[in-house]
Amino acid sequence: MPLLLTFLAILTLILLIAWLQIDTFISFLLVSIGLGLASGLDVETVSKAIQKGVGGTLGDLVLIVGFGAMLGKMVADSGAAQRITDALIEVFGRKYIQWGMALAGFVIGIPLFYNAGFVIVIPLIFMISATARLPLLYIGIPMLSALSVAHGYLPPHPSPAAIASQLHADLGQTLFYGIIVSIPAIAVAGPLFGSTLKRFQPKPDADLFNVKPRPLAELPGLGISVVTALLPVFLLTTMSGVKRLNPDSRLIGLLAEPYFGMLVSVLFAAYVLGSRRGMTMRGISKSMEEAFKGVSVILLIIAGAGVFKEIMTASGVSTYIAENLKNIDISPLILSWGIAAVIRICVGSATVAGLTTVGILAPLLANSTVAPELLVLSIGSGSLMFSHLNDGGFWLFKEYFNLSIKDTLLTWSIMETIVSIMGLLGVLVLNLFV
Repeated sequence: MPLLLTFLAILTLILLIAWLQIDTFISFLLVSIGLGLASGLDVETVSKAIQKGVGGTLGDLVLIVGFGAMLGKMVADSGAAQRITDALIEVFGRKYIQWGMALAGFVIGIPLFYNAGFVIVIPLIFMISATARLPLLYIGIPMLSALSVAHGYLPPHPSPAAIASQLHADLGQTLFYGIIVSIPAIAVAGPLFGSTLKRFQPKPDADLFNVKPRPLAELPGLGISVVTALLPVFLLTTMSGVKRLNPDSRLIGLLAEPYFGMLVSVLFAAYVLGSRRGMTMRGISKSMEEAFKGVSVILLIIAGAGVFKEIMTASGVSTYIAENLKNIDISPLILSWGIAAVIRICVGSATVAGLTTVGILAPLLANSTVAPELLVLSIGSGSLMFSHLNDGGFWLFKEYFNLSIKDTLLTWSIMETIVSIMGLLGVLVLNLFV
C-alpha cells in the first residue's frame, strides 16, 4: 500500500505541474496533504509536518541561495562576466575557442543561477560567433553545457545545495568533488559534442545577434573579476579543511560556515565591483533586492519539496520504501540517479526532480556507506537528464537560437543527456577512490 500511495502521489504531482500547470509549490503542498491523510496521519500531524518541512528544509539554505543570487547579480551587472570571457577567448585563440568558451561558462556559471547566466552569456556567444565567423552552436554549446553542469552539480546553486542539506553532506567537499566530475562532463557535452553541430545553421533574431560589447574601459579588471567569481569556491572548499586543523579558531570556524562564506563573498563583490567603481550603496542594495526576488520562487519549490519529504517521513512511507529497496542489488548512486532522471523527464524541473528523489530515498541514503557528497552529485546529474518540451531551459534555448523543436531535441536535449550520463560515470569512478 505505501508503494502504491507513493506512486499515485508522484503521478498526481506530475499531472498538476506538467498537465494542469498549477504552481509547483502549491502542487507539492496539495500532494503532500493528500499523501499524509491517505497514509492515516491526523490533521494536526500533517500540519506539524508541513511546518517542519518548510523550516527544516530552508534553514540556512535561504542565506546560501540568497547570497549566491546577489553575488551573481554583481558579477553580471558589473561586466565581470564579459571581462572573464573576453580574456579567455583571447588566451585560447580561434583554434581552441570552444575550450575557452567552456571554461568561461564554468567560471561564470559558479556564481550565476542558470536562467540569469543563460541570458547573460547569450550576447557573448552571439558576439564571439560573429567576430570569429564560426557557427553559433559550435560556440554556444560548450558555454551552455558548462552553465548546465554548474547548475546541476555545484553548490551554492539551489538544487545541489538543498540536496546536500537534506543528506547532511559537506558543502565544501560536494563542491570539490563536483568540480572534479564537471571536467569530463563539460569536455564531452561541450567542445566534443559541439564540434558535431556545424551543420545546424540557426538564424536568431537580428536584434539579439547585433549586440554590442561594452567597452573595455567600462569593465572591471580581469584579476578582480576572476577572484570575485571564484571566492565562494575558495572559501567553501578550503575552510572546512582548515577548520579541522584549527578547531579552536572562532574566525576560521565562522568562515567555514557556508552562509558566512557566501556573505563575505557578497560584501567583497559589493565593494570591488560596486562602490569602488562608483556605484552608490543605494544602487547596490537595490540590485541585491532584485537578485533575491529572482530566487524566491525557487526557494518556494525547495520548501514544497521539503514538505513532501517530511510527510513521507512522518507517515513511514520513506522507511517502508527504504526497507524494500535496501536488498536490491544496485548501487545507491545508480538508483538515485535513475529515479531523479525519470522524474526530470516527467516533470521538467531539475530542482523538483532532485528534491523529490531525496524525499523518496532519504532513509535508504542516510544509511548508505556511500559518501553523501557523491550521492548529491549522482542525484544532481540525474536531475539534468534529457531536457525536452516540459523544461523552461529547452524553450529558452529554442527561442534564443530560433531553432525548430526537432533541431532543439537534436542539440540541446542530447547535450543535457550527455551531461547527465557523464555525471553518473564520473561519480562512479570517483567512488572508487573516495
